[in-house]
Parts: sequence; structure tokens; C-alpha cells
Amino acid sequence: MESTKQEQQHALAVQPQNPGLLDRFFKLSEHRTSVKTELLAGLTTFVTMAYIIFVNPNIMAEAGIDHGAAFVATCVGAALGCLLMGLYANWPVGLAPGMGLNAFFTYTVVGEMGYSWEVALGAVFLSGVLFMIMSLSRLREWLLNSIPMSLRFAMGAGVGLFLGLIGLKTAGIVVDNPATLLSMGSFAEPTTLLAAICFLMITVLSHRNVFGAILVSMLAVTGVGLALGLVEYNGLVSMPPSLAPTFLAMDVAGAFNVAMVSVILAFLFVNMFDTAGTLMGVAHRANLVDENGQIQNLSRALKADSTSSVVGAFVGCPPVTSYVESASGVAAGGRTGLTAITVGLLFLAAMFFAPLAGMIPAYATAGALIYVAMLMMSGMAHIDWKDHTDTIPAIVTVVMMPLTFSIANGIALGFLTYATLKLLTGQGSKVSVSLYVLCIVFIAKFAFL
Repeated sequence: MESTKQEQQHALAVQPQNPGLLDRFFKLSEHRTSVKTELLAGLTTFVTMAYIIFVNPNIMAEAGIDHGAAFVATCVGAALGCLLMGLYANWPVGLAPGMGLNAFFTYTVVGEMGYSWEVALGAVFLSGVLFMIMSLSRLREWLLNSIPMSLRFAMGAGVGLFLGLIGLKTAGIVVDNPATLLSMGSFAEPTTLLAAICFLMITVLSHRNVFGAILVSMLAVTGVGLALGLVEYNGLVSMPPSLAPTFLAMDVAGAFNVAMVSVILAFLFVNMFDTAGTLMGVAHRANLVDENGQIQNLSRALKADSTSSVVGAFVGCPPVTSYVESASGVAAGGRTGLTAITVGLLFLAAMFFAPLAGMIPAYATAGALIYVAMLMMSGMAHIDWKDHTDTIPAIVTVVMMPLTFSIANGIALGFLTYATLKLLTGQGSKVSVSLYVLCIVFIAKFAFL
């Protein structure tokens, strides 16, 4: 009774006598929130995910993309995604280029497979278009339901492990060895030590719920590098660099290649399942679930997310996706799209900090990569470890992503293992038709490409 009374008092406190334009458009009173609360929630979400404006350009630059253009593309792609989510879906969710997907873009599609970054952007565009088509039809539910839960969780964890290996490699903590393939690097190297310190600092500050733990740690380690002469000071604020090198630079025709099918599917699956998990998690925390268990405007949120990937490809971004860090803004009281709008506007303002982005060294971003990778591994806790026909395919998916240095190969091998084990143990009926079709595609890829 007491809690109900308090909620009613809070609702009256935020109920304006004469609702303004913002209140009417975002339904602030209906969601028991206020403009001030939404703005603070947006700031909270932005600070927790702002590391992407430093990490993503560094990763994309290794694919041959101009660093300045990649920085602006990251800010613009994130801003457009946030504005779309806020204005169309009225959800308090921030969007930005996906972690893991950007690494797959650079290190697998461009690095390992040898495609140009323009063709890789073409694949991002096509996967976004497929996601849009699925979001506008029942294909989305059909495909989401056809992939077993164990493989869904495994894909997220595998991307995390893949990202972690890249972070460890970038930091110099793990190095190549001709005799053993891999070995540990030297912590006598200042950059390696600083990367490890950055990772530990992020972990400690996050545990203590320090505001913007990742961003604070990256800036602190950069400051140490500056003091040691490892970083060159280039200023903090300037006019944004030109977006011309990446704007409309995608090569869609080049992505129409049989060998690119697995790449497009990898972008699609990881983006789709990551988005679905994030949105459903945020919806429950933001009280966007009605008395019948239906999530309000979920279809619109999925459409906004899928459209953001297409728009992001136009400016030069890997798939733009919803960020789980949005939960921090929800915890701060964010309930409507005004929170997302605030995040988007802050990303646009961040474009003027290009010199600072150029100063953030690889060892600082590596510490962030390792930490984010650890968080992404948590999905393995939800797998049924008693059924080996579920567990083993999940482990194959997770392990083979980093060991083959390819998210696409990890997904393919995991799906094939799942279908094979179910068939050979008399559980073939548990495998969906769509999964069998995908397995045929993956077998053709391994056999002929």
C-alpha cells in the first residue's frame, strides 16, 4: 500500500498542469517522468557508451578508413540511430556502431578475407536491408524462433571472446609465436602495462558504480601516456573532420558475391539477436510491458534499429545497433524517446572533439575492448549444460569464432554441429526448417569457396 501511495504521489509530482509540446509528444506524464529526468537519463546513457567514439574509429582505421572520417561517421551514425529510436519508437535506447561487429568488419572481412572496406560496407548495407524487410514482416519472428536459445546465447558470447582476443592482441598481452601459435607478451612494455591497468581500472570503477567508468579510465590512461611521452597532444576541440571519404562509399555491387553470403548472414544474425535481447531487457527495466505481457512499441523499436544499420552504412559505419548500456539511463529514470534524443544530440556535439579522439591510444581502447568482451561472455550462463547436444554446439560456436578469427565461421560451425548432433541422436524434429536451409548454405560455402 505504501509503495502504491508513493508511486501515485510521484505521478502527481511529474504531472504538469498544462502539458507542453514535449510532454504531449513523448507522453512524459503517462510514463511518470519529466523533461529534467529524461535529460539526465540521456546524459547518463551517453557517458556510459561514449567510449565507442574513441574505440570504433581506431578499429575502422585499421581497415584503411580515414580516422577522422570514421570518427565523424561514428558520431553521425549513432546520432541518427538515437534520433530515429526516440522520434519513431519513443524508447529510451541509445544506438551506435556495434562492438564485435566492427571488429569482424575490420579483422575478418577486410583483414582475413581480403575485401576492401567499401565492399564490407556494402555487406553491412545488405544485411541492414534484410533486417528491415524482416522487421516489416513476420520473417523476424519466424527466424528468431527458429534458432535455438543455446546458439543465440553462444553467438553473443562468441563475439565477446572474439573481441577479447583482438583487445589482448592490440594490447600486446597476447602475441604470436611461431612455435606455439600464441604466447604472452611482455608487461615490461609500457603500452602493454597501461592496457592492463586500463582494463583493471574499468573493472574496479564499474564495480563501484562510478559514473562513466569506461570513459574515465580511458582518459586517465591516455593522460598517463601523455605524461610519459607516449601520446602527442593535439588539442581538444576543433571543427569536425570531413565525412567525404566514407559518405556513400559502400560498394553494394561488390558485396553481391556468393562468398559474401556468410558475411552478410553473420552481420544479420549477430545484429538481430543482440538487438532483440537488448530491447527486451531494456523494456522490462523501463516498465514498457503492459498487463498482458506485451512490450509497447517493440515492433517500432526493431524497425528503428534495423533502419539505423542501413543509414549507418551510408555514412560509413559497421551495423548500428541498440546498446545494452541504455539500461544505465533507464536506471536513472529514462522512460521515453526524449532520453534517446538527448543521447543523439550529445553524439552530434561530440563531433567537435576530434583532436581528443585522435589522441586516445590503442592501448587505452584495448583495455575497454577486453572489459566489454568479458561482459559479453555472460550469456553462457543461460545455456542448458545438462544436454550435450545443446552445450557442445554452443561451445563450438564460442570457441571457433576467435580461433578461426571469424564470427561467420563460428556461427556456421556451431549451426552445423547442432543440426548434426540432433539428427544423430534422434532429435531431428527439434531442428527448424530454416536452420536446415542455413546448414545447406554453410556446407556449400565450405565445400566450394
